[in-house]
Amino acid sequence: QVQLMESGGGLVQPGGSLRLSCTGSGNIFSISTGGWYRQAPGKQRELVAQISTRGVTNYAAAAAGRFTISADFAKNTIYLQMNNLKPEDTAVYLCNVGSAWSDRSGNGAWGQGTQVTVSS
Repeated sequence: QVQLMESGGGLVQPGGSLRLSCTGSGNIFSISTGGWYRQAPGKQRELVAQISTRGVTNYAAAAAGRFTISADFAKNTIYLQMNNLKPEDTAVYLCNVGSAWSDRSGNGAWGQGTQVTVSS
């Protein structure tokens, strides 16, 4: 069974930065597309960014230009560097593996989620 463990969430002021990490079991990110999704209170889960097994990246419009997804396949870990954070980025961020490319709501395996709160 796939296991995903996130870390790196927290409280940050608008304009600040956070880096999320997700370590998967085995070499899962070398086998299947990894990604980050988020879910804000009262809203549907949405795609943030994905990275393919070859390192090709894909971003939702809200993340493009501010967020960067990367992977260290040797460490079975993907990252999400988030810069210039805005209050509307506040959400639980979920690590994912196995979603189809550009799948807006995601499927496959999920981590437990890490809270990101952007507030002054």
